[in-house]
Amino acid sequence: MFTGIIEEVGKVKSVQISSSPAAIEIEAARVLESLEPGDSTVRTKKKRSFQAELSQETLVRTNLGQLPPGNRVNLERALLPTTRLGGHFVQGHIDGVAKVLTIESENGFAFYRFSLPSPIKPYVVEKGSIAVDGISLTVSRLEGDSFQVAIIPHTLENTNLGERRIGDLVNLECDVLAKYVESLLSHAANLEKRSGLTVEYLKERGY
Repeated sequence: MFTGIIEEVGKVKSVQISSSPAAIEIEAARVLESLEPGDSTVRTKKKRSFQAELSQETLVRTNLGQLPPGNRVNLERALLPTTRLGGHFVQGHIDGVAKVLTIESENGFAFYRFSLPSPIKPYVVEKGSIAVDGISLTVSRLEGDSFQVAIIPHTLENTNLGERRIGDLVNLECDVLAKYVESLLSHAANLEKRSGLTVEYLKERGY
């Protein structure tokens, strides 16, 4: 579990797609202090880098397998029970890949508009949270099959988002709370069908 508050921007050293399992090696400094093999998908740890395994699911759902050496990536260590939750609950399980559509600047802020894949559209709402390349962001606007976020200068300076250009691909993760709500409502609807017990029935009888 993570918060979406980036600790460090690392650099891709290599991506080994042909190995089994596939792996990515990333140069880093700060996050290595308390990182150990076995943490999340970390396979090995070196003095200035670590190697993480890439499952087939990761290769299909993310852009990690396409990153060239030298590409900068956002890094955050797993959440501790004593850590302040400055962003929102981020699992690190990517739901889809989006494309940068437009980038605009105004009064020091940057406004990024991304494409919104249909499968995850129900989970994205205005003023709600979404993780873009692991960064906890707030959706400022929904526009058809796209959404916009407003980026403060600190985020641009301390993540790789400021290096993104129109046409680049980014990884999206929806707020897991939205998925739980959908699942609960779906189960509730199925329960009504099986039992005949409905909200209207309960209201009529004073519940």
